[in-house]
Amino acid sequence: MINRIREIRKAKGLTLADLAEACEPPTTAQTIGRLETGMRNLSIKWMDRIGAALEVDPEVLVRSEEQKRAQVVAELGLSEPEALKTPREAILPTEIAASGGDATMLVLEVAASVGEYRPGDMVWLRQIDPDEAASAMNRDCLIPRPGGRFAFGRLIDRKGTLVGLLPAQAGNKQLVIDNPPWIAVATMLVRPL
Repeated sequence: MINRIREIRKAKGLTLADLAEACEPPTTAQTIGRLETGMRNLSIKWMDRIGAALEVDPEVLVRSEEQKRAQVVAELGLSEPEALKTPREAILPTEIAASGGDATMLVLEVAASVGEYRPGDMVWLRQIDPDEAASAMNRDCLIPRPGGRFAFGRLIDRKGTLVGLLPAQAGNKQLVIDNPPWIAVATMLVRPL
């Protein structure tokens, strides 16, 4: 089992001291550090305390080494989505989104208001084979483009190996992508309140 306390704490912008103070009853930053690194045993009691402090289900704090992890792979700004230099593991608010069987989950992080998306939104996408494009028709999709770039928008057409995408940004023309290796279909929107 892999301990995910550090990555969840960092994703929420908390320091060791912040998390230690948020625990009920409060603990020390040193104790949290030892739990994160495995120097101290992560018992069920500790999982409950830390899960409550991080506002996540305690089960999210650990995962199996074989479990597929959803990755944040791109960031959507005012122009087209930009690939991250280093993809990072996305933190689910619950494990519901990961219950898509063997499908690989990807995440698009929204940095600027684009279409119906707001800054801070996390668009969860299920990766499918391009042959399954009919099931993604008229849905928002992320599609890789040559040169490590991405296109994001409504899938509106499929002819042979060509895929037509209407960008989420208003006023942009349809993009046609030839023979993409995969298509990721939006399945869940996580919006901070």
